[in-house]
Amino acid sequence: MITHETWLAQFLNAHLAGLGNSLLALLHRTAADPKEPWADYIVMQILVAFIMVTLFALLRSSLSVDKPGTLQHLFEMIHEFIKGQGDDQMGHDAHHHIFIFETFFIFILFSNLIGIIPGFMSPTQVVYVPAGLALLSFAYYNFQGLKKHPIQYGKHFLGPIPAMAPLMLPIEIISHLARPLSLTIRLFANMYAGEQLTIVFLSLTYLVGPVVFMGLHVFVSLLQSYIFVLLSMIYVGGAIAEEH
Repeated sequence: MITHETWLAQFLNAHLAGLGNSLLALLHRTAADPKEPWADYIVMQILVAFIMVTLFALLRSSLSVDKPGTLQHLFEMIHEFIKGQGDDQMGHDAHHHIFIFETFFIFILFSNLIGIIPGFMSPTQVVYVPAGLALLSFAYYNFQGLKKHPIQYGKHFLGPIPAMAPLMLPIEIISHLARPLSLTIRLFANMYAGEQLTIVFLSLTYLVGPVVFMGLHVFVSLLQSYIFVLLSMIYVGGAIAEEH
C-alpha cells in the first residue's frame, strides 16, 4: 500500500484508478499497485499545469493597454525580469528563447510553492521531476547549438588543438553530461531539504515557526527557480555563441 501525502491523489486513486492505469499502459508502464496508479508528484504536476493554463487564459482575456490589471502587471514583471536576464546571458538572440525560460521559471516556481498549501506537496522534492526538467534543458541547449552551428558545435567538443582532440572529447562529454546532473541535484536537494525542515519545525511550534519557515520556503522556491533558469540560459548562450 502506497502512503499518499495529498488528498487529491487519494481522490483520483479512489475514483479514477482505471484511467490512471490506462494512461500508464500507453507509456508501457505499470503501477507498483494497480489500485493506486496516481503518484503524488504526478498529480501535483498536472495540477500545476492546470493552474498555469487557467491563469494564462484569465490573463489573455483581461489584457489591456490602458488599464492593465494586477495579474497583467505581475506577468509583465516576470517577463521583463527573464528577458533582462536573457539579454545579459545570450545577447541579441535571447528573444528566440525567452518562451522556454519563462515556462521553466513559472512551472518550477509554482511547483515549489504549491507545497505550502496544506494537503499538497511540491513535486520538485521528488527527484524524477527535477531530472525531467534538467534533461529537457540539456536537450534544448544542445539542439539550439546544433541548429545554429551544425558543424562548429560538434567540433568544439574536440578542442582548439587537433592533437588534443582524443583528450578533450571525453572531458567535454563528461562536462556536458554533468550539467543535467547538477541541475537535478541542486533543485531536488534544496526543495526536499526545505520541505523536511518545514515539516519538522511545524511539528514543534504552531505560532512563530510556521510564518518564519513558510517565508523561508518562498525565498528558496524563488531562488531555485531563478538559478535553474539562469544556468539554462548560460548553457544556451554558450551553445549559440558566435565563437563556435
